Amino acid sequence: MTDSKTFVNPETPGYVGFANLPNQVHRKSVKRGFEFTLMVVGESGLGKSTLINSLFLTDLYPERHIPDASEKIAQTVKIEASTVEIEERGVKLRLTVVDTPGFGDSISSQNCIEPIMDYIDQQYERYLQDESGLNRRHILDNRVHCCFYFVSPSGHGLKPLDIEFMRKVHHKINIVPVLGKSDMLTMTEIKKLKRKVLDQIDEAGIQIYRLPDCDDDEDEDFKQQNKQLKEAIPFAVVGSTQLIEVRGKKVRGRLYPWGVVEVENPEHCDFIKLRTMLITHMQDLQEVTHDLHYENFRAEKLAKSGKTPTGGVRASTVEKDKLLADKEVELKKMQEMLSKMQAQMQSK
Repeated sequence: MTDSKTFVNPETPGYVGFANLPNQVHRKSVKRGFEFTLMVVGESGLGKSTLINSLFLTDLYPERHIPDASEKIAQTVKIEASTVEIEERGVKLRLTVVDTPGFGDSISSQNCIEPIMDYIDQQYERYLQDESGLNRRHILDNRVHCCFYFVSPSGHGLKPLDIEFMRKVHHKINIVPVLGKSDMLTMTEIKKLKRKVLDQIDEAGIQIYRLPDCDDDEDEDFKQQNKQLKEAIPFAVVGSTQLIEVRGKKVRGRLYPWGVVEVENPEHCDFIKLRTMLITHMQDLQEVTHDLHYENFRAEKLAKSGKTPTGGVRASTVEKDKLLADKEVELKKMQEMLSKMQAQMQSK
């Protein structure tokens, strides 16, 4: 039985229709949702938790315990990962924020970098094992895509611990330097501190995350925005979840005797620029993590074939190839023997 309704061509005559492929990718991406892992590192009291809550308009640390001075003496670095599902206009984001309480707080800061490096490597190792497994359709990506490194506004530049940390992890993750609690400084002091921090980073040979250049076909507004974001690094930020009434409207900010610091006012701090950079370059941060940092880790693992689980898989593959080659040689010998026997029987 045939359908009486005729099939209507959805495309204009003369067009094949593959111009709609981006729409298909968009629909599948929205349906599947997005994953992003952000790590925040820095000394206590620089406003890390407040900034994260301000960025994503959520409370990621409802039961945070703040240690006192006596607890900080022998405190070691902890790795705390908090995952939250955020939905905005039908788009879902699985955000994981990795906090590092205790970093740089103890008297001796010699062993505060290794736990963070171990965590980063563990996430790469887990992804590598999942990628090598049988079920590769639903791999959870917990690799660290971006690291906000908080620099103290009162430190007159980078401390030795700051340089040491960034030098050890800059080839593993995308580092974005952030000046925490920048409302402690004047605009002139912020400019001087930014210049000094960048000079110290260059002198130490540290590779921080650099925003990609715009293509020629991009519009002028986006090019201008990208230029302003590049010039704002390191971002001088202020975080706050408190709503304050200013000139008849509610804004998030900090109230002082001399006035209000508006968090989302570009004239007061770089909060909006930092959030814009994170949102507009989230895909690029993930691609750099996968194509550069993860591939470097994977190459190192494959190079150490005899010492790692991945290497064991590779070694076993080599052994299987050798066994197959030996069997092929044996089969050839048997075929030669059979052909000789057939020739002898025919001669008789």
